[in-house]
Amino acid sequence: MKKLSIILLLIAPLLAFQNVSAKELKIGVVDIAKVLEESPQADVARTKLQEEFSPREKVLVEEQKKIRDLEEKLLRDGAIMSESERSKLERRVISLKRDAKRNQDVFREDLNFKRTEILDGLQRKLVATIQKYAKENGYDVLLAEGVIYASDSINITQDILAKLKK
Repeated sequence: MKKLSIILLLIAPLLAFQNVSAKELKIGVVDIAKVLEESPQADVARTKLQEEFSPREKVLVEEQKKIRDLEEKLLRDGAIMSESERSKLERRVISLKRDAKRNQDVFREDLNFKRTEILDGLQRKLVATIQKYAKENGYDVLLAEGVIYASDSINITQDILAKLKK
C-alpha cells in the first residue's frame, strides 16, 4: 500500500500537467537557397542582369581580343619592325591593357552593385511572401537557415515556390 501511495504521489503532478492543455506548435522549414534559385522572380532578376550587362561584357571581350591581336603582331613582326614602331606598339598594348583592366573593374563593381540591389529586393519580397504564407496557414515558427534536417511534413519550400509562381 505504501508503494502505491508513493507511486501516486509521483504520478499526480504529471497527471495534473497533462490536464493543462498546451497548444501544439506548428513549425515549418523553408529552404531559402532553393527558393532563390527556383523562383520565377529569381529568373526575372537573372534575365534583367543579363540584358543590362551583356552589351558591356561583349565590349570587354572585344577589347581583350584586340589586345591579344596586337600582342601577337608584336611577337610575330617585332623583329622586323623599326625600334620606334615596336616601341609605339608596345606602349599602345600597355595603354590598352590598362584601359581594359579599368573597364573590367568598373564593370565588375557595377555588376556586383546591381546584383546586390536586385538580390536585396528579391529577398525582401520572398520574406514578405513567406511571412504572409505562415500567417495564412497558422504557423507559429518558420525556420530558414541553420536547419540540418527537416522532414517533408514540415518542409514548405515547394508550397512557397508554388505561391511565388502565382
